[in-house]
Amino acid sequence: MNSLLLRPLPSATTSGSLVGRVSPAPLRRPGAVAWPRDGRCRRAGVAAAGAWMEEAGTAVLEEAARRNPALSETYRPAGLPRPNGTVLEAQGRVCTGPEQTRPLGEEQAMRVLDTILRSATGELKDEPVSSAQLGAFFAGMTIRANCFPEATQWSEGERRAMSLFWPRLVHVLPPEVKFIADPEGTIMGANGLTGPRYIGQGTAEMRLVGALREVLAGGHLGYEEIQCVLKDVLPFGSMGASSPSVSEALLAAFLIGQRMNRETDRELKGYCLAFDDELGPPPIADVNSLTHYGEPYDGNTRFFRSTLFVAAVRACYGEACLLHGVEWMPPKGGITEGQMLKFMGANTHLSPTQAKTLLEDKDTGFAYLNLQEACPPLYSIIGLREHIKKRPPLATSEKVQQFVRARGRESMVAGFYHVGYEDPLLMLMRRRTVHAGLVVKGEEGALSLTTKERSAHASKGIPVNHCSGFRTPSSANFSETDGISRESFRVAVNAQELGFKSTETPRTDKSVLKNLELGLSALGGDKGPAYDRIVLNAAMADHLLGCSGAQDINSALDRAREAIDSGNALRRLMNYIKISHKVS
Repeated sequence: MNSLLLRPLPSATTSGSLVGRVSPAPLRRPGAVAWPRDGRCRRAGVAAAGAWMEEAGTAVLEEAARRNPALSETYRPAGLPRPNGTVLEAQGRVCTGPEQTRPLGEEQAMRVLDTILRSATGELKDEPVSSAQLGAFFAGMTIRANCFPEATQWSEGERRAMSLFWPRLVHVLPPEVKFIADPEGTIMGANGLTGPRYIGQGTAEMRLVGALREVLAGGHLGYEEIQCVLKDVLPFGSMGASSPSVSEALLAAFLIGQRMNRETDRELKGYCLAFDDELGPPPIADVNSLTHYGEPYDGNTRFFRSTLFVAAVRACYGEACLLHGVEWMPPKGGITEGQMLKFMGANTHLSPTQAKTLLEDKDTGFAYLNLQEACPPLYSIIGLREHIKKRPPLATSEKVQQFVRARGRESMVAGFYHVGYEDPLLMLMRRRTVHAGLVVKGEEGALSLTTKERSAHASKGIPVNHCSGFRTPSSANFSETDGISRESFRVAVNAQELGFKSTETPRTDKSVLKNLELGLSALGGDKGPAYDRIVLNAAMADHLLGCSGAQDINSALDRAREAIDSGNALRRLMNYIKISHKVS
């Protein structure tokens, strides 16, 4: 048996080897997919590809190129107020983990507190400091003072700046912000008496304040507490169904505080499952196998994002794929599947029931769901997430959603970057009772495995191409957890041992158009780095998840290449653009 599971990951600093070696397919360059200035997407010299695209509706593509922007940052929702840059930069330093926090110097601390003071007194009309920023910044300062190690507590410069500005700030800041800055009256001395007496307004806010007291002291909450808070406060703000039931500052402090304290498994479980019943029971697709893809919602800013094209490949041989996300999400605001599909003219606002129809369709076999339709409460805080700067706990839990179920086998794949989130993601997948789960440290913390050889001088830590997960066992060598039989694995994918040439990952630098050119060219049969990455990622997902016909890695790679070289994968992607409008 030629299986990756025979070779474990040897260490956190070296790449493991994969058993088996295949010869690279003969190179041929029949032409590249071009996107000329008139917006026409066609493949020079290959009449068949052009025919597929015309059949799928080339006019749709031309219209999409005219009306949709080409850079990821232009997909930011219109009307969202922008955060204050000076305070946001400081949040990036102080609203992070116990080891990652970088205390402010005296000059920066003075500048930040002066900006907050001038905003609170109404002097900054053009770039005010939002309530969410105030909540996040002061929550970060409080948690650092209360429970962080000495190296990441307040610097002497921060102390001097606060002693100078707080006597003035205490007269102009709203009571909820003064509570966040000193909840127990132990940080600001005689000027911090508001916190101990603060209870909030209304039932929802009072419950949030009680939970926040625990968070600001460095403590943790239970599963039920997290669910109650989220149900109370979401949907939120102008994107929500009603006016906010709680202060924006309090919610921002809660979300960033939970992340700074490093969420427990029970807290992440609460975030993950809180809105499972929001739209009723999920529809059940009549497919034999379904993979849920959990890409980071904030997208890629540097490198080629391959998952949309991988989904089209895997759909060719019966591995239905459900992608989910948003068009734009902070903090990165990078390229997403929603942006690419919208640019090509697809309908990106499907309901879960409509996505089920596309999964079952013999001409597509994959689907994309926007969080706006799949879970409106979670979508409602996109604007607030931009103002807290750092990723909240939802950035982890949203990757493990199950908006559609399957009649047959179900699997989940999610990307991660930071140490400490690999096992929690697998825990959440097990809570979903799927047959197989896979977490990948791809490039930019996304799902894309690279064919680039790992440098001998690469930084220490979990390497790119590290994969771990579980699947339904094919032998008696497995463990039992929660009554479900699974076998676990942990490997580092070495693309060179699979016959791939080491190549630099194509850069896209937030260009949706460039990402599409690379992906469509590859699906059109143009061999190169993008083609190799699509083949590698499709085959490895099949193999590691234990999909039918992929036990042998060579066979899985050949099957992925055949799906592209036959034109089937490109045909399915083009069909999706047309059929996504018909199901609505």
